[in-house]
Amino acid sequence: MLPDEIKTFAALFEKLPSIGPRQALRLAFRLIASGQAAINDTARAVAGLGRVSVCPICFFVHSGKGSCSICSDPVRQKDTFMIVEKETALISIERTGKYRGRYLVVGELAKSGILESWQKLRLGALKKNIEESCENKKAREIIIALNPTTYGDLNAAAIEKELKNHAFKLSRLGRGIPTGGEIEFADDETLSHSLTRRE
Repeated sequence: MLPDEIKTFAALFEKLPSIGPRQALRLAFRLIASGQAAINDTARAVAGLGRVSVCPICFFVHSGKGSCSICSDPVRQKDTFMIVEKETALISIERTGKYRGRYLVVGELAKSGILESWQKLRLGALKKNIEESCENKKAREIIIALNPTTYGDLNAAAIEKELKNHAFKLSRLGRGIPTGGEIEFADDETLSHSLTRRE
């Protein structure tokens, strides 16, 4: 009944977060109704994602080669690091203007609290960065900024275990964010309070 082109589009987009089969079909129909120019613009935008790079130091996305603008910024604190799960959490924290250290995007965490091997590699990259850029080969502080959920707490404990010998201080965000909440959806004021009241 549906053209194969729509089925192919829907099958691809329904795999994305927060988009199920019905939402994927709605997107397809909206694009078709918007006309060829909208379809072409969308195709160019999707193709453009192929030119985005991942920073080899913090694993945040950026345009160009080498490290991202945060890691290459000489003004940022070299001995303070914040670990976030997702890129969207990093963006939310940057928007507050209250944090001037560096980051590590550890990637989507399992609800079991067991770190994947590739996440341990990312933590290994952070350890190497600390050894190369910090006095005494230890960070002044590592802030574990994971969502205040049960699985966020489990994963924070696993990360603390991995990094306990690589920082003078390990902290978590203060509980200005409600338990069960997500960092990327918190408003700037709540995030600012969480940063200043970290434990």
